Amino acid sequence: MKYSDQQRIQKIYENATKLYNYILENKLKKEDLLSEFSLQWLVTTPLYNIGEHVYNLSNEYKEAHSEIQWSMIAGVRHRLVHDYDGTNWSIIADVVFEELPILIGQLEEIFAEER
Repeated sequence: MKYSDQQRIQKIYENATKLYNYILENKLKKEDLLSEFSLQWLVTTPLYNIGEHVYNLSNEYKEAHSEIQWSMIAGVRHRLVHDYDGTNWSIIADVVFEELPILIGQLEEIFAEER
């Protein structure tokens, strides 16, 4: 199915907020993600989905919202998918615990601008 940029942004936001809310609700910490295999599996699917939707956003949309590091987000997905055994979980923990809330805020700003 071909999604519009707005549909992709909504899906990115939904995946990001669901993942981040899960982390908050379960009081997870970086150390948990570094040591628990089940949590590593849990975060990969939303990160795959976010990265895939980012990768498929139009160049025009990405340029219009260049404050977001689109290539880095898509790059995380590519690394997880194509080099899973070489995943640096410390970096993924930083992405999930530090970068994800920033992305959520940036997307909320975009939604506010587009209303």
